[in-house]
Amino acid sequence: MTETAGTPQPTAPAAEHAADRQRLQELISELAVVRGKVTLSSGKEADYYIDLRRITLQHEAAPLVGRVIRQLLAEAGIDYVAAGGLTMGADPVGTAVLHAAARDGAATDSFVVRKAQKSHGMNRQVEGPSVEGRKVVVLEDTSTTGGSALTAVEAVRAAGGIVQAVAVIVDRDTGAKEHIEATAGVPYLFAYSKNDLGLD
Repeated sequence: MTETAGTPQPTAPAAEHAADRQRLQELISELAVVRGKVTLSSGKEADYYIDLRRITLQHEAAPLVGRVIRQLLAEAGIDYVAAGGLTMGADPVGTAVLHAAARDGAATDSFVVRKAQKSHGMNRQVEGPSVEGRKVVVLEDTSTTGGSALTAVEAVRAAGGIVQAVAVIVDRDTGAKEHIEATAGVPYLFAYSKNDLGLD
């Protein structure tokens, strides 16, 4: 398969998008920001934790995630036909984008990247419709060092996918953007910064 051209990606009117962004930001602040000393998956310590699964798996917020990420990608001019990332943080984000695209009349697939290649069956690491020869976006809910997204980028490229960008819901401003852009050579996009959420 050599499907490199993207399908049109229509998005919501500006007023609707602004309302979606504002409401999702409110929900993230209300439901996902947990204050107190925590150790992140990177081993670093922080005074707060952003548990975005409380957003990506929540009935009101999940559809907003899909619409906000699609608009983010549209504004950046990213052309893609599939979106997904490393299990499990990226799984509901990819599903949200798939459903938001369908709502807008766009054909966008999703995919799931296993942490390691399957050792039986079809021996796949990237599950779902094939990414071979297709323009794709790697997603994550948030990233501290960029490691999860880079694992997904490597797996998708090994499966023949053409990675156009990495996109996350919240950027913690801990070096992921710089690391991903330098290592993967693709843009790193985020919907909200920690400053947007009032986090120091």
